[in-house]
Amino acid sequence: MLDYLSLEADLDEEERLIRDTAREFVADRVRPEIGDHFENGTFPTDLIPEMGEMGFYAPNLEGYGSPGVSETAYGLLMQELEACDSGLRSMASVQGALVMYPIHAYGSEAQKEEWLPALGEGEAVGCFGLTEPEHGSDPAGMETYAKRGGDGFVLNGSKTWITNSPVADVALVWARDRSSESAGDGESAPVRGFLVETDRDGVSTDEIDEKLSMRASITGTVDLTDVRIPETNVLPGVSGMKGPLSCLTQARYGIAWGAVGAARDCFEVAREYAGDREQFGGPIARFQLQQEKLAEMATQIALGQLLVYRLAELKERGDLRPQQVSMAKRNNVRMARDVARTAREMLGGNGITTDYSPMRHMANMETVYTYEGTHDIHTLVLGQDLTGIAAFE
Repeated sequence: MLDYLSLEADLDEEERLIRDTAREFVADRVRPEIGDHFENGTFPTDLIPEMGEMGFYAPNLEGYGSPGVSETAYGLLMQELEACDSGLRSMASVQGALVMYPIHAYGSEAQKEEWLPALGEGEAVGCFGLTEPEHGSDPAGMETYAKRGGDGFVLNGSKTWITNSPVADVALVWARDRSSESAGDGESAPVRGFLVETDRDGVSTDEIDEKLSMRASITGTVDLTDVRIPETNVLPGVSGMKGPLSCLTQARYGIAWGAVGAARDCFEVAREYAGDREQFGGPIARFQLQQEKLAEMATQIALGQLLVYRLAELKERGDLRPQQVSMAKRNNVRMARDVARTAREMLGGNGITTDYSPMRHMANMETVYTYEGTHDIHTLVLGQDLTGIAAFE
């Protein structure tokens, strides 16, 4: 596999084991049928418990069944999963970074004991409810709200584009707490996290069909109509937008690594095809135009790898800033989208079939380019960090 700058030479034994385990799992259990899943718009749900048994959900957390592996090891895991398909990485990323992480960071001891082992083992599935039909890039405008009722809360609202929701056992829903009269009905009401079991009365999680991207991923809505939950289901350790935004930083870190995996897979497929495909009396890899494409793809992938390895170092010592993650997510997803397009081009007409991965990756990257902060939003995040002037307002 492409590692032009020999970054993997510095991996320790555990990191190599995790990389190889994920790579073998993908090759044996997922890759043979992922094209069919993409074409049919399905996700291999039977693999969810198996992925849990292999420790693919939030292995970088400590305790409650999680081994606390290095941030590099976690990144390598995301890289290998997305080298197969963004839907596979997205499932694991949401389960770990967007559901298990906030419970681990902000949950009560009872919440941690109830949910973290079950989620980590794949016995339960979680989803993360932030995006709303009218509020995507500006999540602070959320309209989903909670009010005190009886011995708990009553939730109303709607979330959309929620990975895992149709198969989730629990939804971590971010909502405005309008319980206090002084909070009002608008953005002055504090944002809080609510653990909502999806089998409660008033919860519906419909699947979103007819997608042209991320087809091998389960995407849906979370609709809440007078849903009652006990007060023990509220995350006690955080209030405000810090809660959901800190989760997104964790997930974006994994996306930056995952995008490298998708790009690397496209490169490997294109390189092999160029060596095997003969035109005009020899392999097309001998042509300067094809070599230029391979050289440029390899260079951009190597630069993306440098970014994420550096992020891992910063994250390990607690120095990682969200803006640095924005840079890596923005760059690496754009890079993967460009690499996928170039690789598909090298495959010619064969490249539009499910027999080859680049066009599938290319379609998926259109979603990854948009979710977890659009490319433009991350551009503005960096712009504000560099100039001190917010362009959002």
